[in-house]
Amino acid sequence: MKMQKEKIIIATTVFIDVLGIGIVIPILPYYVESFGVSTFVLTLLFSVFSLFSFISAPMLGALSDKIGRRPVLILSIVSTALGWLVFASANAVWVLFLGRIIDGMAAGNLPVAESYLVDIAKDEKERTANFGLIGTVFGVGFIVGPAIGAALSVFSHTLPFYVVGALATFNAIGAWIFLPETNRHKNKAKKISINPFKPLVSAFKMKILHSRFVAWFLFGLAIAGMQAVIALYMHDVFGFDAQATGTMFTIMGILMVINQAVLLKKFWLKKFQESSLETWLFLVYAIGFILLATQSLFLFAVGILINLLSRSVLRIVISSRVAGLAGVERRGEISGVMSSITALANIGGPIIAGIIFEVKNFLPFVVSSVMLLIAFVVMKFCCNDKIIGTDEVSLEEVSQMS
Repeated sequence: MKMQKEKIIIATTVFIDVLGIGIVIPILPYYVESFGVSTFVLTLLFSVFSLFSFISAPMLGALSDKIGRRPVLILSIVSTALGWLVFASANAVWVLFLGRIIDGMAAGNLPVAESYLVDIAKDEKERTANFGLIGTVFGVGFIVGPAIGAALSVFSHTLPFYVVGALATFNAIGAWIFLPETNRHKNKAKKISINPFKPLVSAFKMKILHSRFVAWFLFGLAIAGMQAVIALYMHDVFGFDAQATGTMFTIMGILMVINQAVLLKKFWLKKFQESSLETWLFLVYAIGFILLATQSLFLFAVGILINLLSRSVLRIVISSRVAGLAGVERRGEISGVMSSITALANIGGPIIAGIIFEVKNFLPFVVSSVMLLIAFVVMKFCCNDKIIGTDEVSLEEVSQMS
């Protein structure tokens, strides 16, 4: 029962944080455009957050191995609250950037939360199910969040950001009071490097993770590019306003919840091996992006469906397998490295998408499709599982390989 309580607490903590993200994503482009900036400046706001996430994530992941998950998680939530409140009160473009920098300085919520749930997993199946829980929480957050954001935007484009800042503040207080520590293997002698590239270099010594790191980076580039321009694309091509965009994101959230709460166990993990899912879904995902670029509303909707199904399962399966292969003492560090790779992708993805969006608004989706095809080739023909001749490796073997 104790473990169940911990899952509920961490799920609630992540939910409140994701709820804030869901509220602001559909509204962000319209709010930023009120400052009279270009699409490129808008995408830079995504990138600057990711830049500081890249700097902080590996350090925070390693710090959670050293001092525990709880204090690091609370720190990141406080940073999120402060960042959004600064962003909401902006009266100049530079203040917008300051808000995103503050948020990015300690954006370690997800990797630490994932390490938290891996800590309490009894076996591999529960570990993957726990990652599915995080995915489900994301889905619910993206159902409720965009609906709230769309409703609040009727009154003001700044109101959703103030609400997010307030929610994050309450989240931090709740985590401080109720969240227990789960890291029973603290490595107090562990040295924490402020060099964000050092954990990446160290992690790449684990040969079994090479292909997954590369595929994860390309995966992140595709997602980041899409998130940066999709609201603008729907506005330009289909005439969607903030409310219609919020409704679209709500529908996407519903589909994500169904996929991760029901289909993950009942279909994906039952019908397919995880090793197959983390390879072939890249190809399916690439097809989904091509459909987004057709500028047909029907095909766009089909592309969104394919996008959600493949993206959510890929995220869960790859994250779960990497966490399992990382080993107990390096789990937080490797989760931080995965977050750092995502941050790197989130720096480049919006910039690339912003530049080519201004050339042709459908090009970001075409480029993302090509990236995913490359990821498929990497996982299909270069996957380092073949180094040891099996898809299943014990944590002891992985520790020896690292």
